[in-house]
Amino acid sequence: MTQFPQTLRAGATALALVMGLALPAAAGEVIAAVAANFTEPAKEIGALFTEKTGHTVTYAFGPSGQFYTQITQGAPFEVFLSADASRPKKAVEEGYAVAGSDFTYAVGKLVLWSADPARVDDKGAVLKTDLEHVAIADPKSAPYGAAAIEVMQKLGVYETLEPKLVTGKSISQAYEFAATGNAPVGFVAYSQVIGKEGGSSWMVPQDLYKPIKQDAVLLKTGAEDAAAKAYLDFLKTPEALEIIRKYGYVTE
Repeated sequence: MTQFPQTLRAGATALALVMGLALPAAAGEVIAAVAANFTEPAKEIGALFTEKTGHTVTYAFGPSGQFYTQITQGAPFEVFLSADASRPKKAVEEGYAVAGSDFTYAVGKLVLWSADPARVDDKGAVLKTDLEHVAIADPKSAPYGAAAIEVMQKLGVYETLEPKLVTGKSISQAYEFAATGNAPVGFVAYSQVIGKEGGSSWMVPQDLYKPIKQDAVLLKTGAEDAAAKAYLDFLKTPEALEIIRKYGYVTE
């Protein structure tokens, strides 16, 4: 079994202790594993959560599949915000999460994006040209990567593009490949490019891939933690939902 260092929890505790000078005595901390595509909205929600409740939140961002493996190996996460619905449900079924605590906090959108303003048109025709590389997230651990594969298969271009795929460990790395020009185009989360100037993109039609329902769940490690429960409750508030929608997600 993998042993996890106490750095994450110790850092969160230290932060809470320092901030506790100005926070209510009942303020707590929550350690959250969060899908990489949700990085920016999570940071904004976390800041507002602390402002409203006094609780602090320490985030780890990365691919959902990797987080699930770490959760099964004893990682100290208390809440899990996955990029899919299947892993939180699996966490409940396998005894790592609290039954009935999972819910959809966002529905993601897939985009084909290029840093080149003239590269991608509004129909995604570039996928049928002689591309050198296409960036995607690892489909085994990142739902956005799996959705990208599904899109290419439905468009009939997967066999041609498969040898040209540049696979990132997470959707963040897939975006970096496209942003730095290591790949001329990449399948990324809409939340990563919404509001950014420059570049070109194609919003992939929803009928080309299964809805990317992103679920959150309370892990057994946070079952008795008031801050962890409060954080998940806060995700459902109008203030949090407004932030989530601002980054291009759909909320249920």
